[in-house]
Amino acid sequence: MTIDVYWRIGMEGDHASLRTPRRYNRGNAGGYGPGNLAPAIRGGALDDYSYLDHMAAVVRASESAGFLGGLLPSFPVTDDPWAVSAALAAESTTYRFMVAFQPGFLHPVQAARMSASLQRATGGRLVYNIISGGGGPAQLWWGDKVAHDDRYARTSEFLDVLRGVWDGHPYDHDGRFYRTEGAALPPGLAGQPFPEVYFSGSSGAAVAAAGRHADYYLSWLEPFADLRAKFDGVRRHAENLGRTPKFAVRIDIVARHTEEAAWAEIEKGWAFVDREAANRAAAGDSVGAARIAGWVPETITGYRDLEVQPNVWCGFSLIRGGPAFGLVGSYEQVAQRLDELIELGVDAFILAGNPHLEEAYRVGEEVLPLLGRSRLTAPGAVSDVLSIAR
Repeated sequence: MTIDVYWRIGMEGDHASLRTPRRYNRGNAGGYGPGNLAPAIRGGALDDYSYLDHMAAVVRASESAGFLGGLLPSFPVTDDPWAVSAALAAESTTYRFMVAFQPGFLHPVQAARMSASLQRATGGRLVYNIISGGGGPAQLWWGDKVAHDDRYARTSEFLDVLRGVWDGHPYDHDGRFYRTEGAALPPGLAGQPFPEVYFSGSSGAAVAAAGRHADYYLSWLEPFADLRAKFDGVRRHAENLGRTPKFAVRIDIVARHTEEAAWAEIEKGWAFVDREAANRAAAGDSVGAARIAGWVPETITGYRDLEVQPNVWCGFSLIRGGPAFGLVGSYEQVAQRLDELIELGVDAFILAGNPHLEEAYRVGEEVLPLLGRSRLTAPGAVSDVLSIAR
């Protein structure tokens, strides 16, 4: 059994640690806020270290630390991940670039041409993270007013057309959202390896679309029993179509030599939590976000109230933006929880930690080598479990 492990590239800017107040989180190590280190003021003038340089350093660090590739998320405040992946490809040799994008903002024929061009340029290192959008103000920022379930119908049709033109044969399509006549990739681009598809979404419409298209169904971390139930639903949809999807989980990690040291990091970040502000930031029609909100207790006396099962903490979104759930504990405890997820049916992970550069080394060197120890007995067998960049 091979487990693919990706790291997250902080496209929106990086901050020094979870101990940084939420209002200063964006930009402390690059990006778009005040107090940036990239670019930084040195000797009274801007230095020449750009945020792209910082992302390149994260790529090199995570590749050398054993990660198969990196997720390039996409938000209104970030650079475009398609452009960034092309710029960063030369910084690595085997590293895969998981580009997050919403299909509604590209025509599938143009997306096929862009994708095949990247595949040819990088030797097949492009991976898709298909997202259909969480609705609300963020969706309107893109000018997208399509309703929730219709966005997933559009995504499904988008992927049908993209696959239809991929082999270079003329392809006609007259659908609800797209129309093509004789569309095809040109020689040289046609026949490139089709990118693996990581597909996100928790609603019924998302699960149905994932059953048709996902190579990996990607979920935020949730309590393990709930995650199992979600996977079972995707699996049933896929099996009805004669497909067998794999499963992936996106997880933030705070891992230290001891459990006490890991929770001490959380405690320091907790001092700056503004729960009311965090709740106001949650808007839109995302079913996944609504599921997460249901696990956060209304009355919180302390940060450990949010530990829903051993080492599984649902307070990350109160400290910084993004998923609520992550893993907190010693290196051994975090590795054990990851092993439990593998036993549950997870085939791939997208891991993250702040700051992304330093934590890539920490997690890669201290946690990844421990994976599989609770499941394997043969000496040296751990290296056969992970599909890594080394």
